[in-house]
Amino acid sequence: MDLQHFLDTTLVGLGYELVDFELARNGLMRVFIDKEGGITLDDCVAVSNHLSRVFMVENVDYDRLEISSPGLDRPLKREADFVRFAGEQVKIKLRLPLDGKKSVQGELKGVADGAVLVAVSADQTVAVPLMQIDKAKLVPVF
Repeated sequence: MDLQHFLDTTLVGLGYELVDFELARNGLMRVFIDKEGGITLDDCVAVSNHLSRVFMVENVDYDRLEISSPGLDRPLKREADFVRFAGEQVKIKLRLPLDGKKSVQGELKGVADGAVLVAVSADQTVAVPLMQIDKAKLVPVF
């Protein structure tokens, strides 16, 4: 079973977005969800109850299930994430160095021609190819 696709499909039907999930060796499954306006404790409880029942029916093997919001430093995984969070501060770790650097941090400007645009200064915007991104996350500004 493709767990990524299964969770995506199930959560969308409930009105949530799958941000990420982790499977730990000790049987722990962590599922990070989001929705417009943010996630509450009641959302986590509702998703946990629903997934527990669905996993039982579908024979998904896990010992413990944790449902969580992605937090203020939300990971950005899909091209749509980079479009949605344009204007926010972002830190991107690269698979291979770009102009001698393994990471880029600045204001997310969006996506164009298969690359994420990041304003690293007032007069410099870097285009990071989507295929070169290892990890990306929002940087909270307080």
